[in-house]
Amino acid sequence: MGEEKRLIYLDNAATTRTAPEVVEAMLPYFSELYGNPSSVYEFSQKSREAVTKARETIAKSLGARTEEIYFTAGGSESDNWALKAAAEAYQGKGNHIITTKIEHHAVLHTGQWLEKQGCEVTYLDVDENGTVKLEELKKAIRPTTILISIMFANNEIGTIQPVKEIGEIAREHGILFHTDAVQAFGQLPINVDELNIDMLSSSAHKLNGPKGIGFLYIRKGVKIRSFLHGGAQERKRRAGTENVPGIVGYGAAVERAMRNMEERTAKERVLRDYLIDRILREVPYTRLNGHRQNRLPNNANFSFQFIEGESLLIMLDMEGICGSSGSACTSGSLDPSHVLLAIGLPHEIAHGSLRLTLSDETTEEELDHVVDAVKKIVEKLRGMSPLYEDFLKRQ
Repeated sequence: MGEEKRLIYLDNAATTRTAPEVVEAMLPYFSELYGNPSSVYEFSQKSREAVTKARETIAKSLGARTEEIYFTAGGSESDNWALKAAAEAYQGKGNHIITTKIEHHAVLHTGQWLEKQGCEVTYLDVDENGTVKLEELKKAIRPTTILISIMFANNEIGTIQPVKEIGEIAREHGILFHTDAVQAFGQLPINVDELNIDMLSSSAHKLNGPKGIGFLYIRKGVKIRSFLHGGAQERKRRAGTENVPGIVGYGAAVERAMRNMEERTAKERVLRDYLIDRILREVPYTRLNGHRQNRLPNNANFSFQFIEGESLLIMLDMEGICGSSGSACTSGSLDPSHVLLAIGLPHEIAHGSLRLTLSDETTEEELDHVVDAVKKIVEKLRGMSPLYEDFLKRQ
């Protein structure tokens, strides 16, 4: 009987389960080693050392230097910092920023805010797979361009961007390159030097770390002002007492992610493809969104014609299955996903979308259960749709 209500969690792009060893690493810093890392006495030194060790672990994972990692409260703050501080620091050189129409809202809304402050922002189109067209990027560059901000991999449809080529174009023109790597870090190998990345955003809770902690990598030599004023923390660039347990947890999560990245993502890819193949084969009038191969190892995003994504999600939830229709940051909004519209989907198809994102704990048996549930629910919802009825009559 207990079988019915077991939880199948397939929304790992929204957040992940904090890994047990991460929680274990964090615990002492709440109640035993609770010193403020900025205090001078010996007791606080333990907190300071723990912060330094986590910073070293993270820097090493990116091929960066320790002093290039700045802790923040998460990906959204890191994105805000990168764009706003670059616009301020480089205003003598220009006021033009290039980004894309499929960025996370932390970048898009910051871009819109900067436009009100007098910046000019170009939002590039993408192709039907959600990939940036490099020729269009080159064409968009002006003498006043100071920053290119393009995500590493899309949070909704999973498409991975040609980051190395984008970095090369930016470097050639002497333009800063920022990438929102919130979904990619821990899932894909990243080396900031090889990819010509000047700034990179990340968030711990996407890779089995705690919520409320992120970092911004800022290449040495990049002129970026302080983001929060008040204290000397984070080399005077971000004031405020460090979130020591969060930082320690982040370090532990990164260590874990790097240790098993290859085998974990290989397993996820096999399961992801199994899920995609079954759904496309067994549910008619369905499309896969995003690039078929060049996508995040754990991401599958579908659009089902003639149904509403919201109803599908609610009915899946009743079966104990957690999925989403796009970014968790926009749920509650009735507009279809800006990402799906940008890849050219009409409103009515974009509305019927479902994103399923796997973890290393997902099993094939769980996916079979999910596919069966999706088939049953889609059939039921289509049975109630006058549009579907008309469509069948016309066939």
